[in-house]
Amino acid sequence: MKQKARPRIAFLREKAGLTQLELSRLVGVTESTIQNWESGRTGTEQIERIIKFCKALNCQVEDLIDSVDESPQEAAANPGSLQDIHNLLGTDEPSSTTNPDSEDSQKRQVSH
Repeated sequence: MKQKARPRIAFLREKAGLTQLELSRLVGVTESTIQNWESGRTGTEQIERIIKFCKALNCQVEDLIDSVDESPQEAAANPGSLQDIHNLLGTDEPSSTTNPDSEDSQKRQVSH
């Protein structure tokens, strides 16, 4: 009897400290797509094919794609890091450094 592949996406996502929404933004798919992948409802066949490609060609997944530089607009639309996602979602932590503009305005108010 052939064993059905169980995706490890949820395990790896949680290990990376990402939410489904954050991962979906990084990958460029909807959050429901991530949910479907994690539950095994869809997508495992494509992943299995990619694994077979890599084994047959003795390569890594990254080796299968020839990267092309994106335009600045495309790069902004496709976040590449968790910080980019936090910025898009407006959930980034406040910076510990102070804003130089606010320091100048405070100095001006004190001197008057």
